[in-house]
Amino acid sequence: MDAGDLLFKKFAGPYPKDELKGITEKAHLIVESLNLMGCDAIGIGDDDLSLGKEFLLDLAKKAKFPFLSSNLLDEKTGKLLFQPYLVKEMKGLKIGIFSLLSPETFLTSSDPRKKGIIVRDPIETAQEMIRELGPKTDILILLSHQGYPKDTELAQRVDGIQIIAGAHTGTNLTNPPVVNDSIILQNYPKGMYATRLDLNLINNKKAFYNIKTKQVLEGNLGKLELRLASPSTPEAEKTQLQKAKENTKQALQQLEGKNRFAYSVSSLSDSMKDDPEIEKMVDDYKSKFPEKNEPSGHDSRGTYTPKP
Repeated sequence: MDAGDLLFKKFAGPYPKDELKGITEKAHLIVESLNLMGCDAIGIGDDDLSLGKEFLLDLAKKAKFPFLSSNLLDEKTGKLLFQPYLVKEMKGLKIGIFSLLSPETFLTSSDPRKKGIIVRDPIETAQEMIRELGPKTDILILLSHQGYPKDTELAQRVDGIQIIAGAHTGTNLTNPPVVNDSIILQNYPKGMYATRLDLNLINNKKAFYNIKTKQVLEGNLGKLELRLASPSTPEAEKTQLQKAKENTKQALQQLEGKNRFAYSVSSLSDSMKDDPEIEKMVDDYKSKFPEKNEPSGHDSRGTYTPKP
């Protein structure tokens, strides 16, 4: 899955006409690559609208996976522009996936990417999605294009989302926080890292703790026991150490029988083998549109050639 800003470079203004063909073909190349990779869904980011809603709607027809947005509406009809959510069954679990875009990700109220679009309030939309999807899913995932601070705020204000996979700010969360029972994920952009989230479900309470929390507590308990057993530890200090030991054991006991997760990050490098079919498509694109210096008004952030 992807949480947005997948298709274009960081937006700083309309693209020059002489670059549109290459930019358009690159967006198609990315979608074709994701088709081959077996992508399940992508959320819409502000930069994905760089060529306007009509281009994005047409591009979505070429994808073998849904473009999701739960809060982007057509200004004329008031109807949703994209599929609002996806329910996917895997190994007996029903997983609900929806997507939100924050209006604050746009540069100004007159940002051309917003032309013909209404952005519904993300908090209200999230509450609506939870009411609709919560009763019929085991895990609810939000593909959020709001930025890390807004993801944290949403988790504090809304109950019922197990995983918030976020984008826009590109914050590298190597140790994902759990806020109000929501695991918040985000990492660096442009395919710099691959991240893996493993969930261990023991009960149906839809809440998880980070396995690292348990590992830290176990490590602390071991250190406390060593200090208590040491003949060099003053007796006056042992009372405090014993209390800390009991508190640590109690914290570990509270984790027993609860769902847990593990999170790992791997760096992606040029030494990794490319999928031959995708590599050929990329080489064909580069032969038609050789790399050149970035044009004025655009920087090099935001777009990448995906690796399998």
